[in-house]
Order: sequence, then C-alpha cells, then structure tokens
Amino acid sequence: MARILIADDSSYQRSRLRKVIAAWGHQTLEAANGREALAAATSESLDAILLDLIMPEVQGFDVLSELQGRPGIAPIIVVTADIQEDVRAECLALGAAAFINKPVKPEQLQAALNNVLRVEGSPGRMDSSA
Repeated sequence: MARILIADDSSYQRSRLRKVIAAWGHQTLEAANGREALAAATSESLDAILLDLIMPEVQGFDVLSELQGRPGIAPIIVVTADIQEDVRAECLALGAAAFINKPVKPEQLQAALNNVLRVEGSPGRMDSSA
C-alpha cells in the first residue's frame, strides 16, 4: 500500500481521486493549497504526489520548483487542466515524473502511479534507500 498526497484546491477533484486511489488499495493524504502540499511533501513519508498547478497560496509550479532536487521527496505527478505543451515541458524540466490532463482517466493515472511506484514490473524511479 502506497501513501499518496493529493494536492488540489478542488474538493471535488480530491474526492474523486481519493476514491479511485483507495479502490486500488492505497492510502491518501490531502492538501487544499500549495502551502499545505509543501508542508506534507517535506514532513510526511510519501510514495507519490499528485499536484495541481493552479492553487491558492502557492502555485503548483512553485511547489515543483521548491521541491526540485530535494532528497527524499516522492515523485510528483502533475494533474492539470492546462493542455499546453510548453506547460508540460516546464513541469517535466522542474522534475515532475509525469503529466496528466484533467479530466483524469483512471487508466492514465494508474499507469503513471504504477510507473513511479514500480508496480507490476514498471521501471519507476530507483528507491533512494537502495
């Protein structure tokens, strides 16, 4: 069972993602803004982070920038309604492990999570404790 942070200012989106992820047997934590996301990312033991870009207090881009290169930070999957290719490229350059457009298709989310969690033979990232 993985611990996954859902950082999105929309309670609807958090609820929707929480239900899907829980059905896969994972535990979720939630952040309603970027400040809460930063706090959880740096203080909780997480296996993955789902991050919206447009949030109050601290934007998703700033969260990515702040967490970039920090040791022990879980892989970040950006989940956004922004479909621009330059936004995708910027997120990946800032260290995002994946980029998924809203509305989220469960199969895309599951593939991205499997990749970062190294589930079912997916390569994912190397565990820093290995």
